Amino acid sequence: MPASRPPLTRPDGTPIRALVVDDELNLGELLRMAMSNEGWEARATTDARAALEVIRDFGPDLLVLDVMMPGIDGVELLTRVRAAGNDVPVLFLTAKDAVEDRIAGIAAGGDDYVTKPFNLEEVILRLRGMARRHVAAAAVADTVLRVGDLALDEEAYEVERGGIPVKLTAKEFELLRYLMQNARRVVSKAQILDTVWGYDFGGDSGVVEIYISYLRRKIDAGREPLIHTVRGVGYTIKPS
Repeated sequence: MPASRPPLTRPDGTPIRALVVDDELNLGELLRMAMSNEGWEARATTDARAALEVIRDFGPDLLVLDVMMPGIDGVELLTRVRAAGNDVPVLFLTAKDAVEDRIAGIAAGGDDYVTKPFNLEEVILRLRGMARRHVAAAAVADTVLRVGDLALDEEAYEVERGGIPVKLTAKEFELLRYLMQNARRVVSKAQILDTVWGYDFGGDSGVVEIYISYLRRKIDAGREPLIHTVRGVGYTIKPS
């Protein structure tokens, strides 16, 4: 993965999940490795029937499906996935001259297609765009912020860690929400004060440290810590 490009992640900060389903073992493995190089959690299978179970258990954010496979082909596989209410973005791999396959794939609910043989960088570029749009849509649709096993519901004004409710004051809630909105990023005391306490706050900047300690006692006590101090810079929240 190029060092100049930050990894694309899910709204909760965990890696994008991708699944390749292609009966050509070497091709599937090539795509899996290329996606792993993007920092994604990628898997590959040659069995379309087994893929249904993998999709259910793995919950991929992207699917790459070969159209022509023995038994259940890519179009039939996607038809079953869509019938189950799963709107995961799908990129089809089709034969060079099989126009009817492309039409069938799009009609079944596919989002894009590439023809074999293909340029690997082009495929990754298309998948990256699909993943970015999917993640953005999921972030807008979901009012629940998630970091690891920590969940904050912005509408219900509720917080849970590992399914256990956590009671927070209004200011603690605002601070935690700001940290989770910037999961994996380091935010400074000044940024926290400006956003959570307001630009005109005239109190002691040490209030940030105090409230971070409050959150740690309520969120991290007895568990793997999610809230971290980056000395001389600020604070960040990220999965354990």
